[in-house]
Amino acid sequence: MEVTEITAAKFSDMIRIAAHRIKKNAEFVNSLNVFPVPDGDTGTNMFLTFQTGAKAVLESDSDQVGELAKHLGKGLLMGARGNSGVISSQLFRGFAKSVASKDTLSAQDLADAFAGGVETAYKAVMKPVEGTILTVAREGAKAGLKAATQTTDAVVVMNAVVKAAKRALAKTPDLLPVLKEVGVVDSGGQGLVFIYEGFKEGLSGEVDDDAYVPDETEMGEMVKATHHQGAQAQLNPEDIVYGYCTEMMVNLGKGDSPKPFDYETFRQYLNQLGDSTLVVADDEVVKVHVHTEHPGTVFKYGQQFGTLEKIKVDNMRLQHESIIEREKEAPAQEQPKAFAGVVAIAAGAGLGELFKSLGVTHVLNGGQTMNPSTNDILEAITAAHAENVIVLPNNSNIFMAATEAAKAADVNVAIVKSRTINQGMTAMLGFNPEATLEANTEAMTEELGNVISGSVTQAIRDTTIDGLEIHKDDWMGIIDNKIKIAEPDRTQAASDMVAAMLDEDSEIVTLIIGADGSEAEATAIAESITSANPDVEVEIHQGDQPVYPYLVSVE
Repeated sequence: MEVTEITAAKFSDMIRIAAHRIKKNAEFVNSLNVFPVPDGDTGTNMFLTFQTGAKAVLESDSDQVGELAKHLGKGLLMGARGNSGVISSQLFRGFAKSVASKDTLSAQDLADAFAGGVETAYKAVMKPVEGTILTVAREGAKAGLKAATQTTDAVVVMNAVVKAAKRALAKTPDLLPVLKEVGVVDSGGQGLVFIYEGFKEGLSGEVDDDAYVPDETEMGEMVKATHHQGAQAQLNPEDIVYGYCTEMMVNLGKGDSPKPFDYETFRQYLNQLGDSTLVVADDEVVKVHVHTEHPGTVFKYGQQFGTLEKIKVDNMRLQHESIIEREKEAPAQEQPKAFAGVVAIAAGAGLGELFKSLGVTHVLNGGQTMNPSTNDILEAITAAHAENVIVLPNNSNIFMAATEAAKAADVNVAIVKSRTINQGMTAMLGFNPEATLEANTEAMTEELGNVISGSVTQAIRDTTIDGLEIHKDDWMGIIDNKIKIAEPDRTQAASDMVAAMLDEDSEIVTLIIGADGSEAEATAIAESITSANPDVEVEIHQGDQPVYPYLVSVE
């Protein structure tokens, strides 16, 4: 089928089917995560990012491609999650700028738009790395420009873009040694190829299966249920029986040997764990909202039926106390903004409480496997209610989204680039609520180097990293984001990891228990530390974080 003019309707088809492609293949893209850690979320980030852009396009009634592309770019930017999501948003931001004045697109316009996207994305990344999504986008755009000099058929141009992108993707392991060592292609590049393939299908009209339809049962809509409305300030926090508002979305049938899903059995089990239970399910996902005292048990139960895509825990007792205090302090008018505030990103009710005890103003639930979007971070900055706001991402994959949120904020914002939860907590030692934004940024950044970060998690596949042989289901000790320990026994792995983190100057070890950890095991790990290092003090805290049964810091 020849297409010499891309209309608004045709462009909408391209976006809709591209969203469908990345949604269907998100789990595969996740599986390309370089390290054998169960936190691969590139596919999820790219799907959720592109979904927001697709919804913005499909909700528009414009008959101009330039206007639709503008909606796409804006939606992608505000929904961008993780580095791959932010780079994708920049690719299509540049695409949108290139076609801003166009009612329809020619083959040349399409090629120019892909080239414009690459230019914008490379400018947005401070240190572009080849062998990534950027390489795939650049090579695809180059081929598109060449094809446009030889044809007026946009389908031919799109085919050239897809073929070149695939060739570039296949070569990414030659450009990034770590990809070759593990034997995978770049996950972000693979996600972009799926999007481009969706463009090609939408443009040519050759669609293999059902197309993307916006999901109207998002978790955000579920929590607008009646029990979350009303005068919360009139409740007594002591009267709350189930204190943690817990949410998750399970990709049914995914992961290692998932159990068959039965709606009634699933719902009845959750009813036993708490109240205010909402369970929405279809053939692919089940979405859950429940008030419980045991969020970790809810997540662990959900993992029996598939992989967790979104999880969220809020401590309702603290929320109610905050509401009551706010109403006491300001019954008739809004409180003035504080001079300085801090937003920290962390997953787990216990981690949230720990950050608040250190002086953090607002904790945004998120982190590994659930990177918050640009808009999520922007809302958290607003919630901090301060003239100057520091953001602690606590994960390098959140840096770019945090930076975009800072640009969009209407207050002064700085990012202190904490790569781990442990670094984020240590950074708070340098925070002074009366200091300037520049002074706080400098002091908190200096603190990042005063802690060694460790985490324990389970390998999801066999591999070899830096000469270390790792077997599926081994427990890994990760020190400053490098896998150093692999043992079949979790307690041994944790103990060995801490031993590797300690030196003669070490004074304090902080052990944070995750949703799948236990106090008894944490105590055993602490005893192994102190018996070998009697001068070292060990602190144990409950963090409730997913994925990592134990987080450890050494200072």
